[in-house]
Order: sequence, then structure tokens, then C-alpha cells
Amino acid sequence: MIRNRYFLSYLLKTLSLAWNAAQWWTIIWGILLLVQGILPVATLYITRWTINTVTANVGQGVSTESIVSIGTPVAVMASLLLIGEGVRSFGAWVKANQSEHLQDHISELIHTQSLAIDIACYESAEYHDHLARAKSGASQRSLILLGSIGSVVQTSLTLLSVAVVLITYKVWLPAIVLAGSIPSLYLVLVLNRRQHRWWKETTSDRRWLDYYDLTLTHRTCAPEVRLFNLGDRLKASYQERRSRLRTEHLHLIWQQSLGRLGAGLISLGLSGIVVVWAGHQLLLGLLTFGDLALFYQALNRGQGLVKTLLGTMGQIHRNTMFIHDLFEFLKLRPQVNDPKDPVPIPKELKHSITFKDVTFTYPGNDRPVLRRFNLKIPARQTVAIVGDNGAGKTTVMKLLCRFYDPQSGCIEVDGVGLQELSQQEWRRCLTVLFQSPLPFSATAEDSIALGDIRVRPEPEEIQKAAIASGIHQRITQLARGYKTLLGKAFPGGTELSGGEWQRLALARAFFRQAPIILLDEPTSAMDPWAEADWLARFRTLARDRTAIVITHRLPLAVQADLIYVMRSGQIVESGSHDELMAKDGYYAVSWRSQMQGDLELETA
Repeated sequence: MIRNRYFLSYLLKTLSLAWNAAQWWTIIWGILLLVQGILPVATLYITRWTINTVTANVGQGVSTESIVSIGTPVAVMASLLLIGEGVRSFGAWVKANQSEHLQDHISELIHTQSLAIDIACYESAEYHDHLARAKSGASQRSLILLGSIGSVVQTSLTLLSVAVVLITYKVWLPAIVLAGSIPSLYLVLVLNRRQHRWWKETTSDRRWLDYYDLTLTHRTCAPEVRLFNLGDRLKASYQERRSRLRTEHLHLIWQQSLGRLGAGLISLGLSGIVVVWAGHQLLLGLLTFGDLALFYQALNRGQGLVKTLLGTMGQIHRNTMFIHDLFEFLKLRPQVNDPKDPVPIPKELKHSITFKDVTFTYPGNDRPVLRRFNLKIPARQTVAIVGDNGAGKTTVMKLLCRFYDPQSGCIEVDGVGLQELSQQEWRRCLTVLFQSPLPFSATAEDSIALGDIRVRPEPEEIQKAAIASGIHQRITQLARGYKTLLGKAFPGGTELSGGEWQRLALARAFFRQAPIILLDEPTSAMDPWAEADWLARFRTLARDRTAIVITHRLPLAVQADLIYVMRSGQIVESGSHDELMAKDGYYAVSWRSQMQGDLELETA
């Protein structure tokens, strides 16, 4: 929980956000706050001037002198009212500009941080709780907090001026007004802390609500939800959590209501003392009608300002605690970092990529996936890594992409440690085809061109990559060809099959032309006929490049120059297809079993 001593620091950080997002709009905003803070007090004095002038001219008849005498303060009052309206209207426009810039700035900070932190964070439930708290209205709360700060500045200026007015009557009058606010201030601080503690403790519950809502409403979940009749169960789970959160939240609101009632009664009693004193002064003739009007307005406005100030301070205190989570998220620092002086990366791999005694455990787990793991990938050869599920094959690919760093051992590229290279430069040397490629909501040509955003995509090159991957014919059958929007997330989009998405991803790999290729179960969504066609195209893609293929489909592994068999995080066999078959080990047994299954399928 945020401590009160951090309150000011987060206010300053929020102002710093506004300054960095929109400097000139923030300056104009500050000037307008100063003007709006002074105008109400000026109106009080003009009101006294007007009433005293009218009182002095009562019974004097209609004359030019009396009209000018009365009209002058009235005209000044009208001018102040017009200025006030103009300042408010202009201020709303200024605040809108400032708010838009601030919202964009905070979104950019969150997106930048999300791209900078380690991949490991995305596999941590604690991280997702942290991210949820940071994103939960971060921009909106920042805007509210900024507006609240402005309101406090404006209200404080006005309240200070009103206090000066009241002191001219009695020194203790401002003290009475302020004394009535102490219970409310205490209430605000206590209840805000309770609400923030509750909100923080229920982060996982609110994420569960989002999960249930997504499962009930998202198109990818709809088929299985309908088939297995899960709708009622999911709705019941949603309502159960929602009911508990609603009950707890309403209980907090009830406590706030009772507290405000008690604080209001105390403030009302103190105000009664001031009213009795004012009536006594009026009966003694110590106050004029203008003084009475000024005093009444000052007292009434002072009490209103104190309530406004306390309410605003409550909003600031509450939103500061929520903004605390945004800044805590922005403070996260990645553990996978670039060296101070990265070693230049050669244009092509000359010798090999080598794993040397690598031990790696995923964050939050206590069992290593790889233990003293060794592997050598020769340059300009195709290497297949096969094995059962959970053997650690995909982990090898993640380490090669440097999404993680091993706990011990090292990965070397032509004798240079992977950690000595620039992450960005190293990843430019890779083209990766994941098992479930991301179905980008983009046109077909843009989706292929995303393979290499550093180059200007030429239609001929995009089409060449599509032909090489086998997706060209399918694209030409679409309503707008290469201009067709893919995916059903947005209106006008066309969906592809799993195998077609994989072929589109392969086209991105062709388009990228990186010297090192990483493929993770590249044919998992393809039928045997499509897989046979893909294998022929893969040979073209891998020519003169270093290719690492992770697969459980042994016909794909046959295309490799070197095959590694993994079990339980270790290499248990290695060699060419013929060499491994001659050993009659785990690979040979798996090959015969898989081929027998394929033969039975073809016969059927």
C-alpha cells in the first residue's frame, strides 16, 4: 500500500507526466487556474460595492449621477461574469488538448514497457496482476488526478482569498470553517486506503471475470462452449465472483456514506455558531447590508470551497494510490539485457551455434527443463530436433531467440557468447516460424511484408514469397486478392485455415531472407498432402542457410543433414536418418511406428 509520505512524490510524477506529454498546454492550464482562482473573490468585492452603491442611492431619484453610480459596479460585475465564462470555455478546450496528449503519452509508456520487459514476465501470474493494475484506467485516472490537482490549486487560491475577507471581520472565522473539515479529511484518508487495499487484493478476481467474459463472448471460444454446453457453468462462475465483489464493494460504499453523514453533522454544528454570531452583529448594527452580503457569500463560498477541496483531495489521494501501480509497473527492468559494448555480428554464420553445458529453468518452476545441455548446429546445414512432448525442444528455440538467458552454461555463435551480442541485431539474423503463427489482422500483402519491416516491400517480392510458400493461389482466389483483409476480427475480413495461416507465415520467412531459420512444428496444422508440398518448398527456403527444425513429424526430419533426438532435456541420439536407423535406437523405433500409422491411414 502506498504510504502517505509518497503522496507528494506521486503528485509530482503525475505533473511530470503532464509536462512531458504537453508542455505548452500545461503552462496555459496553469495560467487559467490562477485566473479562475482569483475571479470569485473579485466577484465578492464587486457584490459588496454594488449593494452599498444601490443602498446609498435609494430614495435619491433617477438622475444621470445615480445611474452612472449604480451602473459602474454593475458593468464591472457583468464584465467579470463574461470573463469567467470565457475562461471556463477556453479552459475546457485547453484541458481537452492536454488530456488527449497525456492519454497518448501514458499508453506509449505502457506499450514501450511491455515491449522492453522479459518474455518471462508474460508467463508469470503476478506480472499479469501487476499489468492489470497498471492498465486499469491508468490514463483515465491520470486525467482525473491532473484535473484534481488543478482544482486544488484553483480552490486553494479562492479559499485563501476568502479567508482574508473573513479575517477582516473576526480572526477566528476562518478557523471555524477549517475546523469543520477535519473529520471529513480523516474520513477521506482512512476510507481511501481501505478501498485501494480491497481493489489490490481483488486483482486476480477481476482478471477471472475478464477471462469468463472473454470465454463467453469471443468467437474462438464459441464452438467448444456450445459443443460441451459450458455456457451455464461459465455464467454461474462469473456471477459467483461478481456477486462477492459487488457485496464487498457496496459494503465499502455504505461505510463511506455513514462516515460522510457524521462529518457533515459536525460541520453543520460549527456553521451554526457562525450564523448566530452574524445575526448578533447585524442586530447590533455592526454590519451593513453590503457587509452582510459579502460576509454571507464569503462564509457560504468558504464552506463550499472547503467541501470541494476535501472532496478533491480525496480524489487525489485515491487516484494517487492507483497511479502508484502505474509507476511501479514502469519501474520493472528486464533481466535479459544488451552488453555495454556489443560484439559486431558477422553477415553470415561461418562455423556453428553451440550450446555448452546449458542449464535452464523457467521462472517460477523448480525443475530444470535443460540440465548441462550440449548441442552443436553446423553452419549452412539443416538440423532437426525431434523428441516427445516436454523434452525441451521449444525451450531450445526460445533460448536461441534469447527470450531467456540460461542459469548456467553458455550459447556461442561462432565462438562468441550470445549474451555478448545485441538482441535486436541478433534477431535480425533470424527468421522464425512458430507452431501457432500469429494471424495478423492485415491485408495479405501487408501480412507477408511484416516479415521484414526494414525494407520497402515491392509487390513482386511479396508475390514471389507467396509463390514459394504455396499460398499465392489461395490469395488470388480472395475477393480483393493481395488487398484482402485477413481474419474475422474486423468487418470485411476473410478467415484462413490453420494450414493456410502456416503457409502465410512461411511466406513471411521467405520474404525475410535471414541467414538462420528456426521452425517450430511448421506442419502441425497441415494435412499429409499439404505437408508433402511444404517439404519441397522448405528445401528451397533452407538452401545455403542454417536451419533448425523442431518437429515430431519424422518425414520432415528426414530432410535434415543432422538429426538430434531429445528426451527429458538431453540429447540421446544424433546423426543422419540412415545412421540413426542403423543404430536401431529410439529414433528407429519412432520412425517405424509413425510410418506404420501413416500407412494404415493411407490404406483406410
